[in-house]
Amino acid sequence: MNSRANPNDLAPFGEDYGPTLMGVYAPTASEHVLKDLPLLKGRIPADLNGVYLRAGPNARYAPNGRYHPFDGDGMVHAAQFDKGTLTYRNRWVQTDGWKEEDQAGKSTFYGIRETLKDRPDKRLKDTANTDLVAHAGKALALWYMSGDAYEIDPVTLQTLGKSQAIRESGGRISAHAKVDEITEDLMFFDYGNEAPYMHYGVVGADGKLKHYVPIDLPGPRLPHDMAVTEHYSILHDLPLFHEEEALKLGRHKVAFYPDVPTRFGVMPRLGASDSIRWFDFTPCFVYHVVNSWEDGDWVVMVGCRYMPALDAQGQIDPVRTARDVAELVMHARLWVWRMNMATGATKEHVLDPDRNVEFPTFNSRLTGRRTRFGYLVDHSEKKTLQWYGIRKYNLDTGESLGSWSDDPQNSWYSEPWFAAADNPQSEDHGYIISFQWNEALSRETLDIFDARDPSAGPVAQVQIPHRIPLGFHACWMAADRMKAAA
Repeated sequence: MNSRANPNDLAPFGEDYGPTLMGVYAPTASEHVLKDLPLLKGRIPADLNGVYLRAGPNARYAPNGRYHPFDGDGMVHAAQFDKGTLTYRNRWVQTDGWKEEDQAGKSTFYGIRETLKDRPDKRLKDTANTDLVAHAGKALALWYMSGDAYEIDPVTLQTLGKSQAIRESGGRISAHAKVDEITEDLMFFDYGNEAPYMHYGVVGADGKLKHYVPIDLPGPRLPHDMAVTEHYSILHDLPLFHEEEALKLGRHKVAFYPDVPTRFGVMPRLGASDSIRWFDFTPCFVYHVVNSWEDGDWVVMVGCRYMPALDAQGQIDPVRTARDVAELVMHARLWVWRMNMATGATKEHVLDPDRNVEFPTFNSRLTGRRTRFGYLVDHSEKKTLQWYGIRKYNLDTGESLGSWSDDPQNSWYSEPWFAAADNPQSEDHGYIISFQWNEALSRETLDIFDARDPSAGPVAQVQIPHRIPLGFHACWMAADRMKAAA
């Protein structure tokens, strides 16, 4: 049975396709433009101007086979702020796959549990559902397995087409490209199953491709993020990648290799392929980086280290580690890695050994420069994609500087983003913005916190009249960046 999703149904397509297509995970069938929404608390700050955009999966038709959250069609949910007013919008990213299925009136692709994208009989769809990056006045909707860069109008959310710069590279782009908001350079990577297995590129402020080089890896890898500093880019080679026999059969199965080190490659922003220097660290997976910067001869990267599962003897359990990563069971700790460009020395240590925190953000105007503050979610150990609270950190010491949750048992937040106030007086002078679904109250809100003191609770809370399906990553585009590119 193939039909449009009904967000009020427990199983929206009339059949059980797994728990992550039901209840709080179920998609919405409608696109909206909503204004004059009711305020439950406070008022919209007048010095908050720009747009908060959040991506996520939103299956449009019943899946072919088993469903994973990575499979859903990309949908953007946005909150636009303008001098104390708020407009909410949501809209599908109209990818090539979305258009094909729109014509067919049913799913014509398969999900990650069923196939790899190089199977001609069971194609995997580039959903552009993973990440949003603000660059050159547009939002780019990106996919975690390296796909096209779909340009989105940040106000109307209309899909404008594919990035010409990425098309000119002859390659693809993965989620988690980085934008230096001082120079407006966009740094990106892509990866695949054929040698050299990775490429790295730079798109300039004018939207044109200015650099693109191959990066040789030992074999097919599954990197998820990268980092940048003022002068360098940092690429990841991690010991979680395809299980070789499954890959030969066209199946997607990941394995963790505890005898393989985690490697971070540091290269100049416009460096040649052979300029990259690799630094070895203890084996782990890294979903998301907070920020990175230079400290004398050291390159410093702060991120969320996925803690490998251990067996009864305290050794890494590779099977359970791979399964947890694949099923989005999160066990992460705030971590710092340091790489000395003069001596080759490395250092790493945990910043907070106790809390499971992930989906980090920070003041993106300082991308690649030293930042003192980070904003992360408190991540459930038991429920997939449940982020029950928002927490502010000192990135130097790992000290928690305040947190908030309406209801730790029932709150489901979106990735929070820092939005600088107009004419900010400090790094943390601004707001933290996040959607929140309260399962006990069956209530969706947009929560706005004073970033200097999130523990005081929202300074404004706006009610959204429908549930926003759980999602992945967000971004903030300030009004001045939108105008500069207009």
